[in-house]
Amino acid sequence: MTAPAQDHGRIVVVGSLNADLVVRTDRFPKAGETLRGEDLAILPGGKSANQAVAAGRLGGSVAIVGAVGADGNGTMLLDSVRDAGVDVRAVRVLDDVATGTAVITVDADGENTIVISAGANGRLTPADVDAADEVFAGASVLGLCLEVDVDVVLEAARRAHDAGVTVLTNLSPFGEVPPELLRHTDVLLVNEHEAAQLVDSSGERDWRALAGLLAERGVHRTIVTTGGAGCVVLDGDAAPETVASVRVDAVDTTGCGDAFMGAVALRLADGDALVDAARFAVGVGAFAATRPGAQASYPTRSELEEFLAAR
Repeated sequence: MTAPAQDHGRIVVVGSLNADLVVRTDRFPKAGETLRGEDLAILPGGKSANQAVAAGRLGGSVAIVGAVGADGNGTMLLDSVRDAGVDVRAVRVLDDVATGTAVITVDADGENTIVISAGANGRLTPADVDAADEVFAGASVLGLCLEVDVDVVLEAARRAHDAGVTVLTNLSPFGEVPPELLRHTDVLLVNEHEAAQLVDSSGERDWRALAGLLAERGVHRTIVTTGGAGCVVLDGDAAPETVASVRVDAVDTTGCGDAFMGAVALRLADGDALVDAARFAVGVGAFAATRPGAQASYPTRSELEEFLAAR
């Protein structure tokens, strides 16, 4: 188990916990095609749970608000999250619905495709957020994604915004969101394709123009991830700053974006500047790509330091 965090701002993550059903195969099937794959692996996942675990394994003080089914997958997820030092008091265990699942195919290059079934995640409500007073107390950063109902995400953002908590929102999986959510978001995390969809642009890399379009929607601080190239930080009136990736031979990219998000949340909770948080996070995301699975691939602080020292 990860040692209890010391001297970190508190992070609350509201959202999804999924069992990842993973099959590795040489390549992705074409439409209508059947391929042979390796043995099925059932692993703990879900974007929000991944983000919480990533921050927890790095030593963060983290709590999660969510829901699982009263089944073996739910037990597996709670055990994994607890083992990372994450507070699970606000995770409901439901008798009448299965734990959420993600069906994942991983190819020989470590790339993946993912199909999600919400399960218990679909039962999370704004009332669950309102009932989580104890875990919100003293929070510094709120982490959000779009794997649960947007009304839940918006309620959490409102609550955090009103309390002066930094709201870190990952618009993944991408979908339409209320303008109010963007106005309540202090730091937005998107990939370059999601950014283009959000502002209805061609996706050309004019970062100053993108920053202006996001500002029109109320977002003034954004990290845009750019795949293997790293990320670009758009922070108010400052010039866009590119942060290069850490080069690795990828084994499995499942959950790497969530590792990045959890690392950003950790450093924002510690008071870091946004670009410094991004620099730290690219190393965490790169480490995660060198191991199979999502949560199982995330480093402890000592593992990360050894990894980066070798590069």
